[in-house]
Amino acid sequence: QVQLVESGGGLVQAGGSLRLSCAASGNIFSINVMGWYRQAPGKERELVASISSRGTTNYADSVKGRVTISRDNAKSTLYLQMNNLKPEDTAVYYCSYGALRVYWGQGTQVTVSS
Repeated sequence: QVQLVESGGGLVQAGGSLRLSCAASGNIFSINVMGWYRQAPGKERELVASISSRGTTNYADSVKGRVTISRDNAKSTLYLQMNNLKPEDTAVYYCSYGALRVYWGQGTQVTVSS
């Protein structure tokens, strides 16, 4: 089992920044992909960014240039630095671990006011 706990969400004005963190514990291995997803009300969950064990990153077009994903394998922690936030970034953000079997955190709310 893998446990994921997100933190760092909150209310921010448009143009502001937030840094999300995801602490992983349990049967975790550094050789696994991790990612951030988000789900807005009435919409499907979508990928925001992912990062492989080697540090290869992938970003959704909607966040490219504004978001940076990183991981600290020694601390078993995943990060998402979000800058120049927009109201359309408002959603619950979820941390994910794994590819064949995916584990999810409980989510953290990000609200961007205009």
